[in-house]
Order: sequence, then structure tokens, then C-alpha cells
Amino acid sequence: MTEPRIIAVVPVRMGSTRLPGKTLMPIGSKPLLGHLLDRLGQCQRLSSVVVATSEKPENDAIETYCHERATACFRGAEDDVLARLLGALEAHDADVGVVTFGDAPLVDPQIVDDIVGRFVENGTLDFVGNDLATTYPPGMEVEVFSIAALRDSAQRTDDPAIREHGTLFIRQNPEIYNILNIEASGSHHRPELEIEVDTPEDAVVITAIADHFEGRTDFTLGEIIAFLDSNPELRASNQEVPRRWKQFRDEPR
Repeated sequence: MTEPRIIAVVPVRMGSTRLPGKTLMPIGSKPLLGHLLDRLGQCQRLSSVVVATSEKPENDAIETYCHERATACFRGAEDDVLARLLGALEAHDADVGVVTFGDAPLVDPQIVDDIVGRFVENGTLDFVGNDLATTYPPGMEVEVFSIAALRDSAQRTDDPAIREHGTLFIRQNPEIYNILNIEASGSHHRPELEIEVDTPEDAVVITAIADHFEGRTDFTLGEIIAFLDSNPELRASNQEVPRRWKQFRDEPR
């Protein structure tokens, strides 16, 4: 049986409203995007990785950075993220798509592999993710889905407010798609932690983590949690930042 072609796509752009240019902002010794790409490079279940940015000239720098490190870069619509994701995945002949987010540069490679594994081994699912409800620390989001389901969702909705959130139509329609949400267990169940980058406060936290693990790309979520727990003031410094994604998720549990 032929193994499915599993492509991770990273949607990023320079036009963040709360932290402009964050995609390439220095976090320790490398750009934020570099941390995420290095983390994805540790994954065992991915066929390849493609960065999906928009056609706006301000994103030329992202394409240049990708070329410098021999990472594929696809350019598409600025606001129609669903079309951009689908275009990137179809351009790379994907059977299965994996989304990790540009504001989550320290996503744990093992979590990526585990969720990909759940999708592939089940064989009947359209979508598996850990972001339908917040149980993992924000910044550990992974979504895995069939290209057929993503293509179907693109045909079913033309609402710009939905398409700008990529897989949102799939996530909101469990009566159409076979969906599974993976919940964190044990020590990984820390929904109150914030390991994402939306604001300058977040950048301080992520930089401290990156500096602590300088020289490593394989540190785990467990190690990140231990570091934050040993630095309670740092841990608390970004926990009150408003998060826009909360309107699309169930409450932490």
C-alpha cells in the first residue's frame, strides 16, 4: 500500500496587526519562522513542509528567507487563507495536509507526529486536531486533514469571514465531516499557559524559552512547561492577553 503524501503547510504573513513583521522577528539567534521550521524538521511523519504566504510585496522577505534555507514557499491570497492552504497543498501533490501556525513557533514535533499518526491509522477521519477545545497550552495547535475534505470545504463556502480562517468550515460542520479532537492528558493538560506569539508580551516569553534551550531543536512540551513553572513571573506575564481565536473554540477543560 502506497504511503500517503503528508505535507505540512505553515500559513504566515508580515501584516500582523498586533505585532507587525513577527514572522521574521528575531527570537534569540534566528527568526520566529526559523524556529518553527526547525521544529517541523524534527517530525518523522511529514513528507515535506511548505510555507504559504500571500502575494503582497511585503511578504517578499518571507519568500527570500524560505529560499535561503531551501524551504518551499507558496504565495496566494492575503485574506482567503482557505484558498492559500489548498493551493499550497495541491501544488505539492499532498494527500494529507497538516497545518501548524506561524504564531506557534515552538510546537512540539512529537505532538505533530502523534496527531498525524492518529489520522493515518484511523483511516476514516476527515479531520483530526487538538484545537477544537483548549486542553494543550495555546501554541501547540496541530490540524491534520484530507485534501479531499479541504477541497470540499472550499467548494461549499464563499463566506470571506470563514475562508480567512482556513479549516474553519470543516471544524464547524461535524455533521458533514468526520472530526476528532485530541485532548491533552497528564502533565500536558495546561490550557492556561501561553506559548504563542500574538503580542510583544508573548515575544518576551518565547524568547526566554528559546534562549534557555539555545542550540536545541528537539526540546519537548514537557521541558517547556517545566521551565515556565520554574519561572512563575515569566509564565504569568502574558496570560491576560486577549486571544482572538477563543471565539472559535470550546472553553478550556
